[in-house]
Amino acid sequence: MIGYVTLGTNDMERASEFYDALLGSIGKTRIFEQDGFIGWGTSLEEPALTITAPYDGNPATVGNGVMVALVMPSKEAVDAFYAKALELGASDEGAPGPRGEGFYAGYFRDLDGHKLNAFIMG
Repeated sequence: MIGYVTLGTNDMERASEFYDALLGSIGKTRIFEQDGFIGWGTSLEEPALTITAPYDGNPATVGNGVMVALVMPSKEAVDAFYAKALELGASDEGAPGPRGEGFYAGYFRDLDGHKLNAFIMG
């Protein structure tokens, strides 16, 4: 159902470098780039994560209660992705670990303050 998720940024160069490295660590690449809008994924037919400066010209801000959850193939992949995010300058929002029965996740905020998590069910 999800086509893509867009996160606002106030520094396209810094954000694009962060996501190139972070999403590249799980095999995702830029699948499109135009007019200050960049998307990463596997193909245009699969869900993507995108960044852009807000269209209305106002500063990008963080949505209260908004989080992007990225599914991983294993607990080890969750750990590695979370560690990569922190290595790239993300801030910790909850180290990887079990969060209830059958759910394992690590939480972080990107360079613009958006909350993301890497998770696996099972």
